[in-house]
Amino acid sequence: MRFSIQREDLLKPLQQVIGAVERRQTMPILANVLIKADEDRLSVTGTDLEVELVAEASEVSASPGEATVPARKLLDICRALPDEASLEIQAEGDRVLITSGRARFTLSALPAADFPALDEISSSKELTLTERELRHLILRTSFAMANQDVRYYLNGLMLEVGQNVIRTVATDGHRLALCELNTTVDTASSQQVIIPRKGVQELLRLLEDSDEPVRLQIGANHIRATLPRLRFTSKLIDGRFPDYDRVIPKDGDQVMKVEREALRKALARASILSNEKYRGIRLVLGDGLLRIQAHNPEQEEAEDEIEAQYTGTAMEIGFNVTYLLDVLNTVEGDVIEATFKDANSSVLMRDPGATDALYVVMPMRL
Repeated sequence: MRFSIQREDLLKPLQQVIGAVERRQTMPILANVLIKADEDRLSVTGTDLEVELVAEASEVSASPGEATVPARKLLDICRALPDEASLEIQAEGDRVLITSGRARFTLSALPAADFPALDEISSSKELTLTERELRHLILRTSFAMANQDVRYYLNGLMLEVGQNVIRTVATDGHRLALCELNTTVDTASSQQVIIPRKGVQELLRLLEDSDEPVRLQIGANHIRATLPRLRFTSKLIDGRFPDYDRVIPKDGDQVMKVEREALRKALARASILSNEKYRGIRLVLGDGLLRIQAHNPEQEEAEDEIEAQYTGTAMEIGFNVTYLLDVLNTVEGDVIEATFKDANSSVLMRDPGATDALYVVMPMRL
């Protein structure tokens, strides 16, 4: 294999796939990327056996062939070369020679035939949406995923495809985030799959705020997203996601509306003196006023007050302040609406101007 390419044309696909390359891998070849050259096309593949990323580069002059190259070393070489530099890369046996101007680099290679590939996907559902739509669905919910929970099915994002609707849900058992998109999906039955945490994070990193189409293929064990010049494939978590609809409070009758940014800043101030381990804060709801209180084992206390539209009965309720701040940092509207039932029940939070997303946060005893 031998090809010539501009630095920028190789740097972008390398940056796109590097997230799938494990730093601490069990198989040495997983530290490499697979480069396949055609006459005028080049593909770069990285995988950790759970997520596979394949990026394409054009504007390449090549003789066909393939080789595996240490991923981070090749990326660092490309970054270190000057802008608009031209590279010539040649693979011979277990060595890859990179030449650019007067600079020469020799990297060790492993046999391309040993590079692992994820199983071919046999999709049961296919749909197309824009990068912006898929990014919105993930961005609004992924923060609520669990991280290394023993309930492995919570360590990911649930994607549900139903008749003319796509829904994403994430929960760690203490809070829940849901977002849905009405779109043209013709399906006889709904399907739920759980995308693992790393796959969600990689897909979110790759998606841009654009109207470019994304083709989603959902199979029994894999999900694939095909973007322009990029293909993302991830294994799915084999498990049953909780019945999220049962968690969403439907009988709350006491509504508070408050300016989102004012609440966010007040919570951030009070949290400075909250218990570092449990992060608990107390909300005291009264007529037209919200009081925020925090204290810690050192007997230090914080209290802040902001104006709020609230006409329900006076109430005191405790929360993990991090969970509330995560919601406020995700919602984009100027006002946040919180619906309460009582001090022992979960709160339902949403942006009253955006009906596509909702958030549930469980209270905590203080």
